[in-house]
Amino acid sequence: MAEEKNEPANEAPKDEGKSSLFDKFLNLIEIAGNKLPDPVTVFVIIIGLVMLASLVSALAGVSVTHPGTGDDIEAVNLFSGENIQRIFTDMAQTFAEFPPLGLVLVVMLGIGVADKTGLIHTSLKRFVEGAPDSLITATIVFAGIMSSLAVDAGYVVVIPLGAVIFYGVGRHPLAGLAAAFAGVSAGFSSNLVLTSLDPLLVGFTEPAAHIIDPEYFVNVAANWWLMIVLVPVFVIAGWFVTEKIIEPRLGTYEGTPEEDENDTNDKITPLVKKGHRWAGVSLLVSIIAVAFLVIPEDAPLRGAEGELTPFYQSLVAIIFFLFLIPGIVYGVVTKQVKNDKDVAKMTSDSMASMGAYIVLAFVAAHLIAFFNWSNLGLIIAVSGAELLQMIGFGGVPLIVSFIFVSAFINLFIGSASAKWAIMAPIFVPMLMLMGYSPELTQAAYRIGDSITNILTPLLPYFPLVIIFAQKYEKDIGLGTLISLMVPYSIAFGLLSTIVLVAWILFGIPLGPDSPLYYAP
Repeated sequence: MAEEKNEPANEAPKDEGKSSLFDKFLNLIEIAGNKLPDPVTVFVIIIGLVMLASLVSALAGVSVTHPGTGDDIEAVNLFSGENIQRIFTDMAQTFAEFPPLGLVLVVMLGIGVADKTGLIHTSLKRFVEGAPDSLITATIVFAGIMSSLAVDAGYVVVIPLGAVIFYGVGRHPLAGLAAAFAGVSAGFSSNLVLTSLDPLLVGFTEPAAHIIDPEYFVNVAANWWLMIVLVPVFVIAGWFVTEKIIEPRLGTYEGTPEEDENDTNDKITPLVKKGHRWAGVSLLVSIIAVAFLVIPEDAPLRGAEGELTPFYQSLVAIIFFLFLIPGIVYGVVTKQVKNDKDVAKMTSDSMASMGAYIVLAFVAAHLIAFFNWSNLGLIIAVSGAELLQMIGFGGVPLIVSFIFVSAFINLFIGSASAKWAIMAPIFVPMLMLMGYSPELTQAAYRIGDSITNILTPLLPYFPLVIIFAQKYEKDIGLGTLISLMVPYSIAFGLLSTIVLVAWILFGIPLGPDSPLYYAP
């Protein structure tokens, strides 16, 4: 009797008849996405199109009236002698002054040391393994969300760990894997603390806002309060979907996982526990030190009149130290760090892993610069805003629509920075002209960008997740894995959109000094 009950449950995800139409759609996405060039090439192509558009627009005499100043804004030909000269002479400066470049690299220096010493890995593992059985699902989802502190750690640590823990307590390992994958990837944009994603996105948002308002400042913590609230929302949603939808569908696991020779080499030893404890102490001391720099009225990180603007502008440096110091302490105690050369090597190794980002930043910097020099970004924004106002499309429906647009584009372009580099110069100014702040546009983008990560085969880590899953189900494929993740995507997308809509309706700031609306 039990055998008859469990067999259909185990086969349900592999039922080609029920999901054949959906699988065909996903296969089309995969084929189309795989035919796209490398993101760097895509940027180069767009740069060429921008230059060509500037020539055509300038020859056609395209212009708009700036809604703030009343000045006529005309399209500028980037093929003119003056601008060709500018492209060549300003190339190094354009790259060096690209805001996300310094912000992200500084943060990653600190995070890189904490990652290379094993501190982040150990923290995630101990947190999940220390949870009571009744909270295992919620703990795995939460650990996945928090793992965005170090992007790779979540995929290579939390996802396989979720499967191992579920299997160890007699539950279906694929349910644990799915819960972890949902937290790591669909919940990527939310966190209780600021991550490298925050300065990365702000670095694109602020230059885009300057198209309308050259003095506009976007705080690194622009979406912090909203992202904090989304954490428990995603944890509850992940718990519900896992235990009420995914596990009943999978049934009882009766297979035998393949042995992994690395499983026995990942133990929490007394020395690791000692290192983790002292890292925690150093983190607490660091936080107290930061508090002394901020809380007193005449503290160094307060302005002349006691305002907290210097503190907000120092968040990147603070994040750097809050990862670097505990990372070094952990490394010293666990003997991963024996001298200063080890720390230097870890920082250089973390920078080596940023090579692809630096190349992408080079072309993205010039794309944004060309948008600004040609005035096309402003012209598109003004024209788009006028069109939306003419048809009466605005308010909550406009923001919700933007979330869905971001989620759809995410199916084809996996990189959050690559998408935002393209979208920010268009949508941030456009929505500013509609009265919405750059911070709100960025928040809507973050929601849309993360909720479909778990559905697209173009996510760089998707093949790795399939490999983890095949340890428990040898014949699991793309369609099966995606069919497991669809309920999470729907739940996370629906709830996060509702939260943002409520945020707008109640007029709650998105973060410190981060308004919902823009008024010139």
